[in-house]
Amino acid sequence: MDLHITEASSLAIIDRQLEDSNRKVSPAQYEIIRRVIYQTADFEYGSLLRFSEDALIKGAAALSARTSIVVDVSAIQVSIVPRLQQTFLNPVYCCTTIRGQSDKTKTIAASGLETLGHNYPDSIFIIGQDQTALATFIELNESSMIKPSLIIATSPLFGEQSAKLDLRHSSIPSIYIDSSKGNSTVATAIMNSLINLAWIAYNIKSG
Repeated sequence: MDLHITEASSLAIIDRQLEDSNRKVSPAQYEIIRRVIYQTADFEYGSLLRFSEDALIKGAAALSARTSIVVDVSAIQVSIVPRLQQTFLNPVYCCTTIRGQSDKTKTIAASGLETLGHNYPDSIFIIGQDQTALATFIELNESSMIKPSLIIATSPLFGEQSAKLDLRHSSIPSIYIDSSKGNSTVATAIMNSLINLAWIAYNIKSG
């Protein structure tokens, strides 16, 4: 993948600053971490990103199978669709554009997630902004209403963080922020990096 000189220089700076990190990650995990730092200019994410053991393999397999992708906010949708159009062509559905059942206790994104979860239970789910949607995702999974191929969870959590704690002890293939920090920019960086890595692996395998 060709890099602009400015991007290459920035990534080189990130690499130098991460050299002293004692954290052991795979090359693919490292690539995702450095891309998140590049997009956010926040080195703390180097220690906060968590990957389940099978997250990258399951995520890449789902992408190559053109599995549907469900996102909580439109900012993520518009940021990942261009790369998908150049690669795997997975359909992307946004929770905030779906008219779900009226429930004053849930956000529009959470209600939309219920609808899309029922329609596309084996999707890649990306919850980057709406903490209520993440709680709804956990509920749907625990009731076996969905069978996620992967969950990317980076929504900021204020107060109770049980949803992310549930991911820590879950068997769901997951990439998440082990902190109250997070936002849709982080989720987008993770997903676009995963698409790039999966596309490289797919072409090597096909070749």
